Amino acid sequence: MKLNEIRDNEGATKKRMRVGRGIGSGKGKTGGRGVKGQKARSGVAIKGFEGGQMPLHRRLPKRGFNNPGATDLNAVNIGRIQQAVDAGKLDVSAPVTVESLIAAGVVSKARDGVKILGVGELTAKLTFQVSRASKSAVEAIEKAGGSVTQSLATADDAVASA
Repeated sequence: MKLNEIRDNEGATKKRMRVGRGIGSGKGKTGGRGVKGQKARSGVAIKGFEGGQMPLHRRLPKRGFNNPGATDLNAVNIGRIQQAVDAGKLDVSAPVTVESLIAAGVVSKARDGVKILGVGELTAKLTFQVSRASKSAVEAIEKAGGSVTQSLATADDAVASA
């Protein structure tokens, strides 16, 4: 077999329909658009239009609320951090920060910070400099001999200090 002998399988490709090319083509005259009316014209976009009836998206009530001031934190369990320490990806002597967690592959991107959660077991003595930590995580870290410094700098704090 040579490159110039390669072909698609029989029936794999289909020629496109050329509309408006005479009555004998089967798609002539109106070009498959029917007869007259708004939809027969070009540039029609009536998505969601229900013929004058109140559209469904306007009949249904609005729900929920998007909080513009919400913080999007990475949640990391202490068990996952211990795995990174055991694998040699996290340095025990250096403080655990967002940057060190990204470098270790525990967290994919920084977002608004990191919250340490207490699921799992921590045996390494670590110093944490994170946005937030749950009570159970703080207890487990202090039990292992480590410490936690929490500091979440929000947009409101930046405005207040300026």
